[in-house]
Amino acid sequence: MRKSVKKLLFVGGVLLFSLTNAQTTELTKEQIEAKKKAAAEEKAKLPKPYHPEANAELDIKNAVKLAKKEHKNVVIQAGGNWCIWCLRFNNYLQQTPELKQIVDNNYIYYHLNWSPENKNEKIFTSYGNPGEKFGYPVFIILDENGKQIHTQDSAVLEEGSGYSLEKVKDFFNTWKPKKS
Repeated sequence: MRKSVKKLLFVGGVLLFSLTNAQTTELTKEQIEAKKKAAAEEKAKLPKPYHPEANAELDIKNAVKLAKKEHKNVVIQAGGNWCIWCLRFNNYLQQTPELKQIVDNNYIYYHLNWSPENKNEKIFTSYGNPGEKFGYPVFIILDENGKQIHTQDSAVLEEGSGYSLEKVKDFFNTWKPKKS
């Protein structure tokens, strides 16, 4: 009898756990769908700075030429218009005057596309395929001569559901060219 009661309690506990878990899973699925919908709506409203049709190799060469002329570094924001965090970062930068000023004064900025339409494999390989390591967006800093001097994982710049002003400011200030 004791074994039967223990077995019944065990089966009842498993069943109760399963039902509770199923309800939690349903809520989680609903929450996930709501978040996906909200992200899609947000993404639709944000500017799309990536251009799969661009000749990225030529664009980066031109960015380096301009950087050399203006004694700036080049920041390459690698990602795509499919990436909500890429679009959020671009928008955050454009909408935050303090950051925009630091970037405008010290960098030539380029959005390097990675998407199914154009993965820019040759260029990404030349920079060590940072998207494979860090995900997107990922930032590649070049000096005025086009030498890669830093690669930055964007996740460390995040805070909550956005980006940290102080962390992003520190990042850009750390890698700006050293003025003599």
